[in-house]
Amino acid sequence: MPLVTYEETKPWAQAIRDDVRSRKMPPWFADPRYGHFANDPSLTEQQVETISSWVDANAPAGGPGDAPPPVRWTNGWNIPEPDVVLPMSKPVAIPAQGDVEYTYEIVSTGFSEDKWVQMSEIQPSSRAHVHHAVVYIRPPESKWLRGAPVGIPFPASNLKDDKLRQDVHSTDSDMLLVYAPGSSPDRWPDGMAKFVPAQSDLVFQMHYTTNGRAATDQTRIGIVFAKSRPKQRVLSLQLANEHDTIPIPPAAENYRVEVHGTLPNDAALLSFFPHMHVRGKRFEYNIVHPDGSLETLLRVNYDFYWQLSYRLAEPRLLKAGTWLQAVAWYDNSRNNPHNPDPDSPVRWGDQTYNEMMVGFFDVAVPANVGKWQFFIRQPQLRK
Repeated sequence: MPLVTYEETKPWAQAIRDDVRSRKMPPWFADPRYGHFANDPSLTEQQVETISSWVDANAPAGGPGDAPPPVRWTNGWNIPEPDVVLPMSKPVAIPAQGDVEYTYEIVSTGFSEDKWVQMSEIQPSSRAHVHHAVVYIRPPESKWLRGAPVGIPFPASNLKDDKLRQDVHSTDSDMLLVYAPGSSPDRWPDGMAKFVPAQSDLVFQMHYTTNGRAATDQTRIGIVFAKSRPKQRVLSLQLANEHDTIPIPPAAENYRVEVHGTLPNDAALLSFFPHMHVRGKRFEYNIVHPDGSLETLLRVNYDFYWQLSYRLAEPRLLKAGTWLQAVAWYDNSRNNPHNPDPDSPVRWGDQTYNEMMVGFFDVAVPANVGKWQFFIRQPQLRK
């Protein structure tokens, strides 16, 4: 429920006090020993004490003249009024029960000239059914999903061409934005932006989950353009364990997965976005130095229901050859309250009851540098 007005907030005053004291709210899961982040909403001890004292005094309203002006929402957007809004052209029907295969829709941008995107926000129309959404930029020269329908939602199994079905999950196209529960819009600093070439398409990848209630979803993305050509282009990269067949054993409390990759070119590290499913427990990003020592950039106590981005307070320059490591831990035991089946092994897969391990991160490179294969992935798994 919203907590915008005093009348909406006062009935929840004691719960608010308890949650800020326990650091449950505002949600933030980064270990404070590693890194400094621009979007850290954590409260200071003084702020926690101020809230606690207000609640202990029966949460008085205060003087009306001291109240801040009401928040002015922009047509439901958390970014400024978008310059363009691109929706999926047709709603997708979601059943009440069962698994839903990944759904794709190719949306033409209609851009007649190159565009630089300063801000973007994904808005599902049925958030309760969206496990995640990824919007890819498909430039006109890309062969990815050529031959697939445009403007019509489809799962891979509906494609008649065998190669098309195999290529659905394999692309080197850049991501414009990722949405997951708890995630926030992208807002790049002045001088940095995402690049969308003229005549590009956007490819929506939608992962829907069922919850006992049938619905439809027509996700859209709002875009704010940069006012001038930036000096740096933002690229979204990832360290991922993909399609691994080794299962997480039943009752395993700390199953460890490790992935490495190297940067072949200099880049400025901007932010992180770890992604796992409900057995995800902890995730960290490290630099492996030449002497074998580790420098931890981010360590997160993972919460599937609050999938946050972690934006560095200052960009970190990474030189070509930097060896990056992503490590994830999983809890497949009964101690995990979100575990749907602690007595069974868990394999990697698309559905929420399967597992994933993706360490997304964003870097800035010179504006004239396109996206190529930045990483040589060498996944390793161990117990």
